Amino acid sequence: MITAVLFDADGVVQRPSRDWLSPLSSLAPSDPDTFVAELMAAERPALVGKSDFRDAVAEVLQRWKSQASIEEALEPWHWFAAEPSVIDLIGKLRAAGIGCHLATNQQAYRRAIMQERGYGEWFDQTFYSCDLGLAKPDPAYFRAILGALQVPASAVLFIDDNEDNVAGARSVGLQAELYDLSAGVSALEHLLRRYGLPVAD
Repeated sequence: MITAVLFDADGVVQRPSRDWLSPLSSLAPSDPDTFVAELMAAERPALVGKSDFRDAVAEVLQRWKSQASIEEALEPWHWFAAEPSVIDLIGKLRAAGIGCHLATNQQAYRRAIMQERGYGEWFDQTFYSCDLGLAKPDPAYFRAILGALQVPASAVLFIDDNEDNVAGARSVGLQAELYDLSAGVSALEHLLRRYGLPVAD
């Protein structure tokens, strides 16, 4: 019997609110693909709390001699929006006594934005990788969450849009399913019903 559900953020609870790749690419028109790849690489240590993301972005901009400000480069990390129907679904599960928790890889800069937008209120607990010092798909990430929840792994359902993350969760005994918002909220409801969770038809 499932007593707790872990929801990934990007692709499950939230989606981009506008195109972010083009604006980032425009900050280094000489070689946009490499520039964006370096920004993404610079984010990785921050995802597990080992660096400050603002400082990492500043270093990339300096290395590329970009004229963009740090704030301009960071702006795309603000461009996301939660899917209201999913938030409503989470609220109904919580009202029925099912623990609902956020399980997401984020650096502290974006975590602060998410918390300001209500994520701390929508979930019973929020497990950000930057706080745990561990990131999906590392099995240790899921073990840390299980330690905090104090529930059997078999009683936890994890939902993510990344196959590697799903595999990582299953490796420590969690029930885990692949889901992407592009499939529609009805597909998420169907998934939850398969696990006997209280979702209205």
